[in-house]
Amino acid sequence: MKKLKAGILGATGMVGQRLVTLLKDHPWFEVAALAASPQSAGMTYADAVSNRWHMASPIPERAAGITVQDASKISAVSEQVDFVFSAVSLGKAETLALEEAYARAELPVISNNSSARMLPDVPMLIPEINSHHTAVIPAQRRRLHIKHGFIAVKCNCSIQSYVPALTPLMAFEPRQIMVSTFQAVSGAGRVLKTWPEMEGNLIPFIRGEEEKSQEEPLKIWGQLNADASAIIPAAGPPISAQCIRVPVSDGHLATVSVKFAKNPGREAILDRWANFHPLAEYGLPSSPPQFLIYLDQQDRPQPVLDVNAGRGMAISLGRLREDPVFDWRFVCLSHNTLRGAAGGSILSAELLLRQGYLTHQEESS
Repeated sequence: MKKLKAGILGATGMVGQRLVTLLKDHPWFEVAALAASPQSAGMTYADAVSNRWHMASPIPERAAGITVQDASKISAVSEQVDFVFSAVSLGKAETLALEEAYARAELPVISNNSSARMLPDVPMLIPEINSHHTAVIPAQRRRLHIKHGFIAVKCNCSIQSYVPALTPLMAFEPRQIMVSTFQAVSGAGRVLKTWPEMEGNLIPFIRGEEEKSQEEPLKIWGQLNADASAIIPAAGPPISAQCIRVPVSDGHLATVSVKFAKNPGREAILDRWANFHPLAEYGLPSSPPQFLIYLDQQDRPQPVLDVNAGRGMAISLGRLREDPVFDWRFVCLSHNTLRGAAGGSILSAELLLRQGYLTHQEESS
C-alpha cells in the first residue's frame, strides 16, 4: 500500500509532537510536511522543538530534518500532502477560518481543535461509537463548495474516558449521569516540571471543559437527519460534569454515577463492556485489541499503572459498584494525548481512509 502523505499543523506543540512520534512507523501514513507559527517557520523541526520536546522518545530522525513551514501558507503546504492533522493553538474563530481554508484547498483536515466540533455537518468522531457520522461529509462539501476537502474532528479529550464506557449501556436507557473528571497537566499542553503551581495542588476549574463534557457526548450519541445533511444531537441523557486539573503527567480519570430506566445487573454491565468491539471489521492499525478493559482490583485504574493500556488507545475501567443515590458508579481512565488527542486523530484518519474519504491527491484531482 502506497502511504498517504500527512501534514501536521501546529507540529511544535504537545499534540503535534505526539503526532510526529506516532506517525514515525505508521503503515498507512507518512509525515511529509510540518507547519507551525511564523516564529518557527524556516527552522528545522529539531531546532524548532529543541528546548521544548516533551516526548519520552527522541525526535524521529526523518522529522528532525524537515524544515518547518508557516501554517498560514496554505498553498505551499497543500502541494506536499494528501491531508493534514490540525493541532494549532489559535483562537476559536481563527482556527475555524484556517481549517476551512485548508478544506477549501481540497485537503481533508483531521482536527484536534474545538472550533468546528458542534457544526452540524462536521463529524466529531470516536470511531468505535459513531463511525456512521462520516456520512455527513458530502453535505459539508456542498456547503463549502468543494469536492475532496472536508473537516473531521475529535471530541474533547476528557469525554473519551467515560463516553465509551456509557455507550454499550445505552440499551438500559440511562436517565441521569453525574461525572467528575480529574485531568492531567498534558491536557493543557504543559508538563509538571514547568508548572510549579501544580506541585501538591489541584485546580477545580478548567475553562470550557464542563460545558464540553455535558454537550459533546450528545452529539456523539446523535443521529443523522433524513437526508444526511446534519447530525442531530441526542436529547439526553442529561450529564452533570465537574472538571478538575490534577498533578498527573498523563491520563484523564473520570468517576461516573448513572441512573437507568432499566437497571441492569452487574454481570450485564461487565458483559456489555467485555463484548464491545465495534471496529473489528475495519482492521485499523491504531485500534486496540480490547477497547474497554475492566480491572477487578479495588485500587484500579491508576494513571501510573494503566494509562498506556492498549498502546494508550484502550479505556481502563474499574470499581463498578451499586450507588446509593443513582444505580451504578464506576471509574474510567484514558490516555489524554494518545486516545484523547493524537492517537484518536490518527485512528479517525484510518477510519476515513477505509471508508474512502482519504485518498492520494492524484486520485482526487
